[in-house]
Order: sequence, then structure tokens, then C-alpha cells
Amino acid sequence: MSEDVDNLIVLPGVTVGLVDEPSEEVEAIEGLAPPDPEFLMAAVEAVLFGCDQPLSADAVRVALNVELDGAVEGALEMLRTAYQERGAGIELVEVAGGWQMRTVQRAAPYVARALGAKPVRLSRPAVETLAIVAYRQPVTRSEVEDLRGVECGGVLRALVSRGLVGTVGRTDDPGRPLLYGTTPGFLSFFGLGDLSDLPTLRDLREMQADDPAEGPVPVPEA
Repeated sequence: MSEDVDNLIVLPGVTVGLVDEPSEEVEAIEGLAPPDPEFLMAAVEAVLFGCDQPLSADAVRVALNVELDGAVEGALEMLRTAYQERGAGIELVEVAGGWQMRTVQRAAPYVARALGAKPVRLSRPAVETLAIVAYRQPVTRSEVEDLRGVECGGVLRALVSRGLVGTVGRTDDPGRPLLYGTTPGFLSFFGLGDLSDLPTLRDLREMQADDPAEGPVPVPEA
């Protein structure tokens, strides 16, 4: 297969070639006029449907070449309301600093069965480590280990490989150990708009008390 064929992305109704430099066709796309007002909501829907990552309103605005303030935001809210009112199998949610179309929770098992997907599960050590990173970030590996009382190198590497945790810098301490923090993938995985959507430590303790069968889960102090 030729290199040109290998570098093609095919989506329903469109074929996009990946190029190193803008071609005349790409320049023509960049110069497209914004969608007509009556088509704006549909265009927003199409852009979100074609992306597998959350998009900010600004990113959608740039894609549609819309300059009118509030137009894209208004279309996003109308689209979200339209899905809710007709009881659609998908919903529009704000997650990881952007907007994304997702399967509604009630329909998720059917989609998983159709795709042959298995539930994503995190081990207890991974959950404990991830909680410490989320609430204490930026945090070093040794700080995580001090709180958990066990070696956490392998668990941290696993969380990094899954895109839930990443390195965000180094400390000035001897050896300059790495600092860890959560990623946009963490927000997307848990359906959070930003870190302020995390449950408070008090909420976590109340949930822990409601399910004593699970046993105590260490919750880092703020």
C-alpha cells in the first residue's frame, strides 16, 4: 500500500489526507464561510461527532469560522437541550474543559456489548494512588508512598501509561524528583469538567461510611 493511501483518514462522507504542508485544498477549507444561522446547530453537532476528544467552544468556533460572540455557546446549549428533551441515546456533556457527545448511561451496556468491550476497572492500589495524586497534586512519588505506606512506582507507571496521570515538572530537592498530576484524560475518564468537580474529602468520607463492606479507603488530608 502506498504512503499516500496509508496517510488517509476516512470518515463517513469525507476523506481527509494527512499532509505535512497546507495544500490548495486545505487553504480552501480554511477559507470556508461560516454555516448559515439555521444550520449552525447541525454544524456544531457534526464537528463534535467527528472528534473523539472534547472540544472547547473556542475550538468549535474556529472550526466553523464563526466570529459572532455567544453563537456557538448558544448552539451547544440548544443541542444539549434537544437531546435531553427527546430522550436521545446520546448526550452532550461538558468534560475535560470542553464539550463531547457521549452515550447516555442507560444505553452504555448495549453499546459495550455491540463493541465487545469489557468494563474498565482500576485496582484498589490504583484507585488509592490516583486519589492521592488528584487531591495533592503536584505530588512526588515519595509523597504518594508516604501516604500509602507502600512502594508505588509500578502503580504510578501504570496510571501514566493509561493517560490518567502525567509528569508536570520536577522539585528543587536533591535529585530533582518528578512531580505528578492528573491529565485531561483523567477528567474525561471520570466525566469531570475540571478539578473543581471532584467530590470533597468530606463527601468521600461519607460515601466510605455508607459502604462499610468495602473497608476503609485512605483519603489524603488537604
